[in-house]
Amino acid sequence: MKKNNNYLKKYRENMLLSKAELARKAGISALTIDRIEHGYPCRVDTKRKIIQALGLKLAEKNKVFINC
Repeated sequence: MKKNNNYLKKYRENMLLSKAELARKAGISALTIDRIEHGYPCRVDTKRKIIQALGLKLAEKNKVFINC
């Protein structure tokens, strides 16, 4: 499985959010957040939930996900 680079961990830490807090806001599991931060792929719907939970607009997705 090809790993994907992203800025999720850096962005989350800059906002002083734990994995559990972000997961709760996004309505997904903390394990999913951990996997994404380690470069594993996820569904587009999951990316959308994370982007919105971070308070970003969908047009700002490149702040978190590379080549999204």
